[in-house]
Amino acid sequence: MRTAQERREDLKAVFHEASACTRCPQLAATRTTVVFGSGNSDADLMFVGEAPGRSEDEQGLPFVGQAGRLLSELLGEIGLERSDVFVANVLKCRPPGNRDPLPQEIANCEDYLFRQLELIRPRVVCTLGNFSTKLLRADPTGITRLHGRTEVRTIGPRTVRLHPLYHPAAALYTRSLLDTLKADFARIPDLLALDPPPQPEPVVAPPAVLEPDLIEREEEAPALEVEARRVEEDEAPAPVPEAQLGLF
Repeated sequence: MRTAQERREDLKAVFHEASACTRCPQLAATRTTVVFGSGNSDADLMFVGEAPGRSEDEQGLPFVGQAGRLLSELLGEIGLERSDVFVANVLKCRPPGNRDPLPQEIANCEDYLFRQLELIRPRVVCTLGNFSTKLLRADPTGITRLHGRTEVRTIGPRTVRLHPLYHPAAALYTRSLLDTLKADFARIPDLLALDPPPQPEPVVAPPAVLEPDLIEREEEAPALEVEARRVEEDEAPAPVPEAQLGLF
């Protein structure tokens, strides 16, 4: 079994790979930086949102605006800090023009999220809002019906307790949701106290024999409802310093 330090170094390698990613040409051309995620690389608790907004794109860190401040406040109310958790998004680049992420962009970025889950090894994953909840559950049921309803789910290589939450931005826009969000947050310590769910057996694939002219084709992911609230602001791409990964 790999040590926490070895997994941290592997996560750094994934970060550097993602920082130079051009799988989505439009996103690569319009982003300021790749927002890989930040926090404790050995966290038991991980939050997954939709995609970077304007401030996140500028700073290279997830949840740094008003929604991020509320997230920090909510963590404080249950005795945690941002340095105790890992925060990421489904997409690592900000979609321009306040548009929804495209199915192919979701498919292109999925591998980065799965590798984060594999290396960080969280026990509990909180999805923030409709988009990440529907994607990680592979189901169209919305957050209004699912918030606070914990279930054991296998997401890529990792089985976790999935705890859907309203997006902090929704609580900022609709204050009546704030009490509901706080109540759902209050359940997190009890979830973290539970034993981790059994993990799936690793799949050992036979060695692949590729023909010289074989062309790998990508499958298109299903379209998903999203809740994009980003502002258009095209800037030149910039390198992301490793220090932006928080506790790495």
